[in-house]
Amino acid sequence: MENNKKILICDDDEGILDMLEMVFEDSPYIIIPEQNSLNVKSIVEKEVPDLVILDLWMPVLSGDQVLKNLRKSPSTKDLLVIIISASREGRQIASDAGATGFIAKPFDFDELMGMISVHIG
Repeated sequence: MENNKKILICDDDEGILDMLEMVFEDSPYIIIPEQNSLNVKSIVEKEVPDLVILDLWMPVLSGDQVLKNLRKSPSTKDLLVIIISASREGRQIASDAGATGFIAKPFDFDELMGMISVHIG
């Protein structure tokens, strides 16, 4: 089953990126891991992912700031973005920034996969 849908995952925690890459290893998705939130916009423009998974709390540029910037641009305003966060206020912050969905850390992989398949198949 190949659908070649691309998912950009941005989290400053290398352990989480590694874990998610392993989880998606047997999935039909192409994973683009990125630790630096400053690179998200250029990666989105270059790779045109079908979905972005963004950590909320990252150094320099937080996930909600990245998301707000993506929402301002006509080419990325409708991009599917799932925010992940351990913050208690995370769901509200994600919603205010225009996230497609929110998953609390530590997250349930079935919940994450379910949300992804609902949005991009």
